[in-house]
Amino acid sequence: MNNRIIIRICHVISGDQWAGAEVMYYRLLEGLNNYRNLDISAILLNEGKLAKELRKLGVPVEVVDETRLNIFQIARNVRKIIKQTSPDVIHSHRLKENILAYFSAKKENNIKLVCTQHGMPEPLNEKLKKIQRIMLSIYHYYILEKYFKCVIAVSEDIRINFIKKHGLSEDKVIIIHNGTDIPNNISSKMKRNVFVIGSAGRLFPVKDYPLMVEIAREVLQHTDKIRFELAGEGPEKERILRLINEYKIDKAFTLSGFVDNMSTFYEGLNLYINTSLHEGLPMSILEAMAHGLPVIAPNMGGLKEILNNGCQGYLVDGRNPKVFADKCIKLFRNNKLLLEMGNLSRDRIIEYFSLDKMTVKYYDLYHNILK
Repeated sequence: MNNRIIIRICHVISGDQWAGAEVMYYRLLEGLNNYRNLDISAILLNEGKLAKELRKLGVPVEVVDETRLNIFQIARNVRKIIKQTSPDVIHSHRLKENILAYFSAKKENNIKLVCTQHGMPEPLNEKLKKIQRIMLSIYHYYILEKYFKCVIAVSEDIRINFIKKHGLSEDKVIIIHNGTDIPNNISSKMKRNVFVIGSAGRLFPVKDYPLMVEIAREVLQHTDKIRFELAGEGPEKERILRLINEYKIDKAFTLSGFVDNMSTFYEGLNLYINTSLHEGLPMSILEAMAHGLPVIAPNMGGLKEILNNGCQGYLVDGRNPKVFADKCIKLFRNNKLLLEMGNLSRDRIIEYFSLDKMTVKYYDLYHNILK
C-alpha cells in the first residue's frame, strides 16, 4: 500500500480505569499519532484519565458514557460515530468493545476489525446468569474467528490459550509484545539506608497482593532495613490493610494509593515484585525494568517471556512467600548482583520491549490487513 495514503484507525476502548492496559493504549496511540499517514481517533466508554490524556495528544476522542446508557443506546451511539468517521480499521480492546466494534462495522464492508487481548479472559459480569455468560463467551469467540482480521495477543501464553482453549485458528492470532518508554536518565540503585521493594497495579484479587504482605512479613523477620511500597487502588485495599495491621508491619509497608508520576515511584525502588495469579505482558514490569530494576515474579504466563530466571531477576515456582522472601533478601545483601540484574533488565527492554518496536509492529499490521 502506498504510504502516502491516509489510513483512518479508530480505537474502541473502555477507559474506565488507568491501569496497565490503559497505559498501553495510551502509549500505543501516542506512538501511532506520530505517523503522518495515520488518522487516529478513539471511542471511549467512560470519561476519565485516559480520555484526558488522549486529548492532550491531540487524538480526537468521543465518549459514549456506559454509566448513563444501556447497552442498546451504547451500540447505537458507537455505530453512529463509526458511520460518521468511516474508519478503515476499528481496533478494539476487550470483550464488550469487540462486540460493539463488530455491530458497528457489520454493514460497512470495507472496515477491517482487529483486537488486542491484554490478558487471559477475565470472568464476565457476575450479574449475568451462568448460561448467559457461557453464551456470550461463545458468541464472542465466534465473531473473533469469523469477522476479525486478526486477534493480537500480547504474549505467547495468551496466543496458545486462544487457539487451544477457545478454538481460534492459528493464523488468526498473532503476537505483538507490549512496549514502554525508555527513560533517558535513571538514578543509581546503590544500596541506600533503606532498601525499598515495590509493586504497582489494580488492587484486584487476580493481583494477589495479600501474598506481597506475606512476603514482607517473612522478609522483615530477617532485617529492619527493608521497606515495602504498593501503588494502586481497588476493592482489595481494606483486606490488604487488615493483613498489614494484623502482622504489625504497618511501619514498613506503605499503601501509596493512586500514583500519578510512576517514573518517580520506580526511581524510589531498589527491587520490583509481582505476585499476580496470571498476567499477559504487564506494563508495570516493563516500566520497572526500563528504570533499571530487577524483578521477582511468579514463573507463569507472559512473565516467562520478559524475564530470564537468574538474569534480570528471579522467576519463582509456586506461591510460597518464604521462597519469594529468600530471593528478596539475596538481592538486598548482594549489591553487585542487584546492579548487574538491574542493568540487564534495562538492556532487555531496550532490545525487545521498547515503545518504538511495539508501535512499528502495529503500524505494519494496519498496512498488511488493508493490502
